Amino acid sequence: MTSGNPGNQAVLVLENGERYLGTSFGARGETLGEAVFCTAMTGYQETLTDPSYHRQIVVATAPQIGNTGWNKEDGESRAGADDSGKIWVRGYAVRNPTRRVSSWRATGSLEDELIEQGIVGIAGIDTRTVVRTLRDHGSMRAGIFSGDALAGADELLSRVVGAPQMAGADLAGEVSTPDGYVVEPDGEVRFTVAAIDLGIKTNTPRMFAQRGFRVHVLPAGTAFDAIADLKPDGVFLSNGPGDPATANQVVDFTREVLGADIPLFGICFGNQILGRALGRDTFKMKFGHRGINIPVIEHSTGAVSITAQNHGFALEGEAGEEFASDFGTARVSHICANDGVVEGVELVSGRAFSVQYHPEAAAGPHDAAYLFDKFTTLLQGARA
Repeated sequence: MTSGNPGNQAVLVLENGERYLGTSFGARGETLGEAVFCTAMTGYQETLTDPSYHRQIVVATAPQIGNTGWNKEDGESRAGADDSGKIWVRGYAVRNPTRRVSSWRATGSLEDELIEQGIVGIAGIDTRTVVRTLRDHGSMRAGIFSGDALAGADELLSRVVGAPQMAGADLAGEVSTPDGYVVEPDGEVRFTVAAIDLGIKTNTPRMFAQRGFRVHVLPAGTAFDAIADLKPDGVFLSNGPGDPATANQVVDFTREVLGADIPLFGICFGNQILGRALGRDTFKMKFGHRGINIPVIEHSTGAVSITAQNHGFALEGEAGEEFASDFGTARVSHICANDGVVEGVELVSGRAFSVQYHPEAAAGPHDAAYLFDKFTTLLQGARA
């Protein structure tokens, strides 16, 4: 679908040369990034504000987007900053933007927010075809162009292939908080946790706070010596964007935490970091896992959780595999039921564990919230 107004035209260009003509949605101009698709039917505000989507152009598989507008409460950017509603995606591609906002919580429309934050998007394209292309050929570089950024096909493709690739991208420092901050517990302080912000979502410290944790959220580049004065009961590694193979500093930090026998919990990017610290390698997936309905099997129990996920890299390994590490025997604890990708690792001693999915469930199902309770129990046992 294209607009009868040439000034409203936009085009999505993929690295393989495919072009999709539509209309401008959000700000006009040019944006470049990695095209990925998200299968979530709801929660677009949480998706757009998730720092793990930094430098990515998100293609929504849900046919209609924007029904509930935009509000000031559901942003998932830095939990302690004023920009909790900051949009981190590079661009947004949708089929059918809603014409009317219908939610008592809305403070504006989605498109108004995209314009306000300068996010270039496109609407009216056949997103089913785009998703099939990304599934068949893998996530790839892309660009959305509108307004003065429009140009000939060869010129636009040249801009796309000139953009940096996601493999080798070191991005956690770009989304991390520049300064540490504290999220206080709901009620009495039971535990103190040092949370390394690799792209942390707002709901994660909130989940800890509900369980009596005082959460010290620290920059991605925090050194192990810097947490000594905090005397944390445990350490948490957050989600985040980029290639885990570039995150050598935080891997070294994690190895020091493990060497000091401090209990550790990680999610998403944090799972890849723990895996690397235990000696595992990572790889770039063909098109990744992005959605809120992805089944994960816990190897020890056979239990299946429906989970929220957003990752394009994964750890090498197989279900239930045990392997030697510098910190004792470790094992692959969870896998994806769809494709067998590693979804969790742990030390057999129980002192450290991590999962590839998002138990903070924003947006998403709550099946995996028990992992915060598991970490709480671990810290209780460490004190005994």
